[in-house]
Amino acid sequence: MFRHERRPCSYFGHGKESRHQVPERFRLMHDHLHQHHRSQFLRHYRYFRYFRPVALVFNLLILYLLFSWGGFKGIGIFFAALIIMKEVLQFFFLVRLEKRIFKPMESIRQGLDEVARGNYSVKAAYDKPNDLSFLIASFNEMTEKLSESEKMQAEYEENRKALIANISHDLKTPLTAIHGYIETLLEVPAASGENRDKYLKIIYKNIIYVNRLIDDLVLFSKLDMQKLEFHYEAVSIRPFMNDLMEEYRFDCEEKNIGFHYRVELDEDVWLNVDGKRVHQAFRNIISNAVQHGPETGLSIEVRLCRQGDFVCIDIKDNGPGIPEDKLPFIFDRFYRIETERPKSFAGTGLGLAIARELLESQGGKLTVSSIINEGACFSIMLPILRDSGGEASETYPDY
Repeated sequence: MFRHERRPCSYFGHGKESRHQVPERFRLMHDHLHQHHRSQFLRHYRYFRYFRPVALVFNLLILYLLFSWGGFKGIGIFFAALIIMKEVLQFFFLVRLEKRIFKPMESIRQGLDEVARGNYSVKAAYDKPNDLSFLIASFNEMTEKLSESEKMQAEYEENRKALIANISHDLKTPLTAIHGYIETLLEVPAASGENRDKYLKIIYKNIIYVNRLIDDLVLFSKLDMQKLEFHYEAVSIRPFMNDLMEEYRFDCEEKNIGFHYRVELDEDVWLNVDGKRVHQAFRNIISNAVQHGPETGLSIEVRLCRQGDFVCIDIKDNGPGIPEDKLPFIFDRFYRIETERPKSFAGTGLGLAIARELLESQGGKLTVSSIINEGACFSIMLPILRDSGGEASETYPDY
């Protein structure tokens, strides 16, 4: 009794394979199968191309034999007419078949070859609608989505590297300062009380900054993964904004910052928002204005109005403004206009990115316009709640 032993092909290899050899094995197997299917297709296509001249020669031979029969001229002419008609019809049929079936299939096959090589920008061309046009359209749509997915993956990888680099830099700077001042205090235990207090204050500020950066990173990661919970409720915009602006007016007065708030609403409207998250977005925008504004003479103006189905809240400052070439990047994470962090306010570089994500997650928008030396204006657009009627009650979110 003989036992049949299957010997693996050369591309499967022998024995145990390392983790790096497995992809190479499958690549070789794919290339082998690809060459096999390609040769099969080309063989059928070649048979189809050679069939026409062979059939034509065969039919001419039949015609010759029919006409060579002396007593059957009429029958020969009749069969000759049938064969000629059949040849003409067959010729047009085969030409149509080649144009509408085989050539589109060859175009798709070549496109699949390019996709297998990693070229997702390839398109299968077709001049006019044919029997396989829907398949070609689906193939082109597939390659377009694959190309977009590849670009998104590359962009995601680039953002991931930039994020890691920015986090490393932003954490290293304050931690280095903390380490240096603590080391100084340990080496000079008899330092004067004034210097000790100064060092401790610097350490404390850097710890506060690190905590704020970590909090912003956690919040932004939840927003990015769409795992941040929103507690929506019907909010009356007038009392909501009045309470919010009263809080900022008090804070600005303590810092000698001018603060002005005006309402240009004909009637009160309702919003379906998470008041806590909206307040968080406001805080980030105003903190950004304070961070980049002048040390003296800073003024912030807030205007509440309505634009169609949206409530518009403009937050304008009289700071140095944002250069036009930097406006498209102002909402990018860790983007800073200055190369160095302002000494008076430790910004994390995530405030505006978080503000935009918080508002867009609630169906809102955040845009910015600016004029150099005249300040910047951030515009918040929030959708108005329709048909709220008298069922909704005024809500004052707990910040």
